[in-house]
Amino acid sequence: MELSDLKMFLAITEEGNISNAAKRLGYVQSNVTARIRKLETELGVQLFHRHPKGVTLTERGVMFSEYAHTIVNLSAEAVKMVQETSHPSGPLAIGVVDTVTCLNFMNTLAEYQSLYPDVTLSIWTGNSSDLLAKVLNHQLDGAFVIGDFKSPHLTAENIQSEEIKLITRQPGGEYPDLAHTRWAVSPNGCPFRRILEDWLRSEGIPLANMIEISSLETIVSCVRTGLAATLLPASVLTGEYSKFGIYSIPEKFRYAQTSLVRRKDRYASKALTAFTKLIRESMA
Repeated sequence: MELSDLKMFLAITEEGNISNAAKRLGYVQSNVTARIRKLETELGVQLFHRHPKGVTLTERGVMFSEYAHTIVNLSAEAVKMVQETSHPSGPLAIGVVDTVTCLNFMNTLAEYQSLYPDVTLSIWTGNSSDLLAKVLNHQLDGAFVIGDFKSPHLTAENIQSEEIKLITRQPGGEYPDLAHTRWAVSPNGCPFRRILEDWLRSEGIPLANMIEISSLETIVSCVRTGLAATLLPASVLTGEYSKFGIYSIPEKFRYAQTSLVRRKDRYASKALTAFTKLIRESMA
């Protein structure tokens, strides 16, 4: 078994299709197919279920993928460690939920890049659950997420507590009738959706009258047109957003924690260490 075989296996896992994985890796499809067959023969197990639209992992394939990720990522970290310079440099991939960019985040990024021009930054956006998965899979060095999480493989630097507000189109009106309100919510895994579900459940109201939306901008557009209400952090509500109807919610559900999450690795790059230090200082 070679390291290149593991990288090929993981590419197929991510693409869900051998042809797409071959194109991504720059290989001929027949070569990739043959090498995966050889790997399965060597292991004595079937790693993929083949079907007309692509492939999916078998139960043994799922187990093998966890170890393959670890081996490939450890080899990459070993290269980073021996090649690292005496100052922060090289790639740094950070994940951010949409609402965090409404903090002082972009100013801090600009300051970081000015202090450490040899670091190549890449910023990924997504919901908290997706970003946590990418941190665990070594696709991100760290991520800003909102809400609680539990993983023995992750550590968190608490950044600040966010106050959550109920947002409607019209300011100055009566408090919305929760039982007859349509809600704009993010997909499952969003901490604001979870807060809304818990709040409504405590009132005996199911979260049924809703529109599921994947982008913050579209959620805000729904509120602007009066199509729906939503929950958002108070830090978002500046500029034109401050003209919405903004209401407090019960204290039990009012706050959510923003954290910078990273893996509990033995090795942390100087670029990530410097970034964490600057974030800590900027939020002090």
